[in-house]
Amino acid sequence: MVNAAGKFGPYNPPVPARPASGAPVLDARVLPGRGQTGAELVRSRIALRVRLCSVAPGDRLPDAGVLAEELGIGEITVRRALEGMCQDGLLDRRRGRTGGTFVARGWDTVVALLHDADEAASLGAFHLLLECGLVAHGAGELPPGALDGLQALVDETALAGDPARLRELETRFHLDLAETLGGAGMRELTADLLGRLCLVRAAPDPGTVRELNRCHADLLAELHGGALDGAVRAVKAHRHAPAASG
Repeated sequence: MVNAAGKFGPYNPPVPARPASGAPVLDARVLPGRGQTGAELVRSRIALRVRLCSVAPGDRLPDAGVLAEELGIGEITVRRALEGMCQDGLLDRRRGRTGGTFVARGWDTVVALLHDADEAASLGAFHLLLECGLVAHGAGELPPGALDGLQALVDETALAGDPARLRELETRFHLDLAETLGGAGMRELTADLLGRLCLVRAAPDPGTVRELNRCHADLLAELHGGALDGAVRAVKAHRHAPAASG
């Protein structure tokens, strides 16, 4: 699988390959939600990295050239995006031999000022539509063992106690679900959505994550049985779980 905390591939991916099941998939190029500018993409992907714990407040980011290659956009665009994030207080620029661009130690405080209920609702609604569509295509078509990795995430989430780890596992479940049901292109689209949501919606608290994880478990049970209606209900229940934060 593509490493969600690392190289995501080009910003405008080709038509995603069909998953192993042979089920048809949605074309990420024609779906809404890919309208980010290059600068917005940098912001959302850095936010996703923080959520996935691949970087933490105070950590140094890769150089602009490395980020540009990973995201498939120009280095100048990345540099401008990083400068804008420094101006916003999300990042810190340090000079000298040990300098570079760092995630601001006050990241959470600054992100809280960026929360936007309207945008969060719009992005959340599209994410719901996307997952319902993927479930509709995948139910009854998955090969044996296709859901094993997702089940492992559900099991780990049930045992986890650290709030940051719980949020990371919740996010990874949706990235892996998108790839399992729709291929690498759907993972890219989901990464776009989740990164943007990290900036405009409050992170779920541990109690909410546990409730959401029960929805994950129900979804996998329905997919194992090939029950389309039940799987779609589980996706919708996740959306309407307490605080609707996941």
